[in-house]
Amino acid sequence: MGKCLQLSDEAAMLAFGQALAEQLPAGLIIYLQGELGAGKTTLVRGILQALGHRGAVKSPTYTLVEPYIFENYTVYHFDLYRLGDPEELEYMGIRDYLDGQAVALIEWPDKGAGILPEADLLIRIEYREAGRQLTLEPHTPAGHALLKTLPA
Repeated sequence: MGKCLQLSDEAAMLAFGQALAEQLPAGLIIYLQGELGAGKTTLVRGILQALGHRGAVKSPTYTLVEPYIFENYTVYHFDLYRLGDPEELEYMGIRDYLDGQAVALIEWPDKGAGILPEADLLIRIEYREAGRQLTLEPHTPAGHALLKTLPA
């Protein structure tokens, strides 16, 4: 059973990212889906800032992955928009990143279909007249547990 949220602006997206960060267990895999400019990277920025990152958060479109190292765990921010073939993930050692200890935030996960493991939580971001609608769909027990801890 998923959850739908209406967010009015960028500040609301950052605040939701902060709320998500406060509940994130190590090893979680989150897929972020949405059109270009929908707010996927803004959400990631909210999460990373809440965890203590200072500085810019850019989508790693050309490098595919950007690591952020924190006290409790590492967060890997993936942007697979420019991925030519899912097999490229094998060559870059995707399994080393998804070791059950790090949190993975994956934009454009459909580009890695067949190689990426199942997401614990899928967040779909859609444009709405006033802001964005987020649909959160848990796919594992860890995803369901996380969803229960998030404020309404």
